Amino acid sequence: MNLPYQLFIGLRYLRSKKKHKGVSVNTLISVGGVAVGVMALLVVLSVMSGFHEDLQKKILGVNAHAVVLSYRGAMPDYREVIEKIQTDRDIVSLSPFVMGQVMVSYGKRAHGVFLRGIVPETEKKTTELQKFMKEGSIDALMKNEAVPGIIVGKELAGNLGVFRGDVITVLSPVGRIGPLGMLPKVRQFRVAGIFEVGMFEYDSNLVLTGLKSSQEFFDMKDEVMGIQLRLSDIYKADSVRERIEKQIEFPLHVKDWMQMNRNLFSALKLEKFAMFVMLILITLVASFNIVSTLIMNVIEKTREIAILKTMGATDKGIMTIFMMQGLLIGLSGTVIGLTGGYFLCYLLNTYEVIKLPADVYYLSHLPVKTKLFDFIVVSLSAVIISFVATLYPARQAAKLDPVEPLRYE
Repeated sequence: MNLPYQLFIGLRYLRSKKKHKGVSVNTLISVGGVAVGVMALLVVLSVMSGFHEDLQKKILGVNAHAVVLSYRGAMPDYREVIEKIQTDRDIVSLSPFVMGQVMVSYGKRAHGVFLRGIVPETEKKTTELQKFMKEGSIDALMKNEAVPGIIVGKELAGNLGVFRGDVITVLSPVGRIGPLGMLPKVRQFRVAGIFEVGMFEYDSNLVLTGLKSSQEFFDMKDEVMGIQLRLSDIYKADSVRERIEKQIEFPLHVKDWMQMNRNLFSALKLEKFAMFVMLILITLVASFNIVSTLIMNVIEKTREIAILKTMGATDKGIMTIFMMQGLLIGLSGTVIGLTGGYFLCYLLNTYEVIKLPADVYYLSHLPVKTKLFDFIVVSLSAVIISFVATLYPARQAAKLDPVEPLRYE
């Protein structure tokens, strides 16, 4: 198969004559610039995706994919609601819960936390809390003892100085009304387990107990605060929420995980886009190298361009030669950058090359997640920038008058 003469000549122009070695060096620099830009973009975007995925796993490991709540706070007929919505095709499991703010204390130390009352059997099917248990199990909350069990986060346990088996005091600011006004409610709980999610917010501000114990503590009788839902596909949460809200009536409403964490994930998405815009400047700088390389090539090949024109080459054909040359530089740099970027991401993820202090970041190494979409966007951006960089030098070559270079030949 014969190559088009524009591509054939463009390939030859990538190799310069021995007496003009500078042009070939500039070509290598241009290819290297594009490769470095593509590789840097891929690694940074993959790290950002890794952080996003790790954060999402931890949030959805502790919380449900969607929650049915009541504007009135309590939900007395929650069993009827469960029967009504549990037949939905996208709901895997459901679990009622109670939530309230309390103060926990041990000795002379105290800390404000959220107390969540759960049903261990259904909680294990709805969230992944059991996976985060470092000591004990959430099944320990099922034991019917005089001192009910409670599960605390590792950070909170460290702040209070408690271990498994210790008895802590839980105080609720909302209690009964006495002669001197509102009296707080106080009850003792035994530490039945310790969990570690890896996020400070959960490890220091969340404690868990049995549903009945929490209902008694908050004087809720047989009421709950809401119903947790686990979905077959977390990205269908929005459509499931709309479908369920049509089945239930006011004052009930549904919130999905995207709504509850919108600010956090929106900030991560914006940061990833900002990093893309900043790092694409590396590829733009490399495009200037392509421009300078092609301009030098045009100057060097003035006589050859004139000969091509006298042989019948059109202005469009001449432009195509130098556009092909610049595009080949961009494609070569992109392929090298893609290969190097993927290999570097593989090393970072497999061998955990970059270590992080776990007590500060709650991550032992830099998380990396490669996505096909990121690779496609970066590749297209690099190729398009490289192609645009060829337009000016190629146009200048096409406008060259063949008479002047050949006048004295």
